[in-house]
Order: sequence, then structure tokens, then C-alpha cells
Amino acid sequence: MSRRPQRPDRAPTSGVRLSAAEVAFVRGLVIYEDPDILALNKPAGLSSQGGRGQVHTLDELLWAFAKPGKARPRLIHRLDRDTSGVILTARTKPAAGFLGRAMMGRKFAKTYRAIVTPAPPEPRSGVIDAPLRREDLGREAFMRVCPQDHPDAETARSRYRTVSEAPGAALLELDPETGRMHQLRVHLASIGRPIAGDARYGGALVVGGHAIPRLMLHAAALRFPHPSGGEKRLEAPVPADMAGLLAALALG
Repeated sequence: MSRRPQRPDRAPTSGVRLSAAEVAFVRGLVIYEDPDILALNKPAGLSSQGGRGQVHTLDELLWAFAKPGKARPRLIHRLDRDTSGVILTARTKPAAGFLGRAMMGRKFAKTYRAIVTPAPPEPRSGVIDAPLRREDLGREAFMRVCPQDHPDAETARSRYRTVSEAPGAALLELDPETGRMHQLRVHLASIGRPIAGDARYGGALVVGGHAIPRLMLHAAALRFPHPSGGEKRLEAPVPADMAGLLAALALG
């Protein structure tokens, strides 16, 4: 993706000027689209919204899909900057309202894949039911496990299943039942199985002699009610850096 905006691709009414390279980049992320929704495979390193030190966030890049005089698609949920995978947007206001209500009603089912260390959890599958609270340290925000009766406690539940294991690491499939900030990262760290590459919550930066390029967390699939009826399930392939590490660690 171009780091400096060049030739504007949209009318200035959007308030965002995208280069031809940025437009091509974001259009290349599309994994599904129809008149109601647009889904993309967000790469690690791209902020969903409000990123610091970045020319454009994904939310701003969505202007590439706006028709003249119309609003851009609207993000329905977010992924952490260093998490890759499926992210959903609504192309119309009615679709955004429908999906927003479905999200609040917990009708979305999200499936993630993560590489953890130093071994599979014990038991190998189960539920982590641990309330979380937010802690602000300077300009950084952290989530912490806390007692249920803490005044800032928020309910948080995560299901996990061990898919494969190798010396020093394991591949997990994760299904968060709630959507707290950093939930999967903090829950796994709380049981002594932090996600590889997660420096914020104690994740290993080298596994089996292999350097970890980033947080090894991928939003692999999303199932949700479609605004036009029925149910939709979308999947995003594991990115090359994570696939390479899985192969190197014999976790694939």
C-alpha cells in the first residue's frame, strides 16, 4: 500500500484522498460482496479505525467503494491492528442497522485461529470464563482479568479447541462468545498460553528458532444473518506469514 497519497481517486466531498495504489490495494482485499454487504480479508498491520502513525485506516480506505455522492460502506465490527482476517461492512444504512442489531443480539459467530506457546492448554479444549476490565496506562490501553464483583468488570467468555501441536507450540481454534477488546489475547495469556508474537501480553517472539513477525491471530471465519434473509458464512485464508510459521513448526 502506498504510504503517500498521490493522484486523488475520489471526489473531495469524501474528505479522504486515495491514491490509485491504495484503491487497488483495498479492492484486492475483497472476499465477498453483494448489494447489502462487503467483506474483506484485513491484513495484519492495518488499523480498522483511528490508527496512529498511518496514512489511512481501513475505514478510510473504504471510500474506494463509495459511489458518487454516496457514503462509503460502514464497518460492522473491528479487528486489532495486528490481527488479520474477515471483517464485515454494510453497503447501505438499512443493512448497517440490521447487522448492528444482530451483533448486539450476539447472532454473529466468529472463529479465530491462533498459535500459542509453550504447549496446548490443559484441558485441550474448553471455555475460559473470566471477566475483564480496561486499564489505561498513558496512551496505551490494556485489558486485565479481574474478579466478577470488580466495579469495572465486563463479562467475557471464550471457547477454544486444540487443532494441532508440536514441540513448543500449538494451533488453537477460538470462538469468542463475547467481544471485549483484546479478549482472546488476554484470556489465553491468563491460562499460561499467550499468543505467539503478542509482546503486550507476554507472547513469545521466537518459537522453535523461528522469529515471530507479528501477533499470530487470524479471524478465519464469520457466520451471521444476512440482511436479505438467511445466514451467511465467510472465510478468509490464513496469510502467508502465518502459513509459513505453521509449516515451519509442523503445525499445518
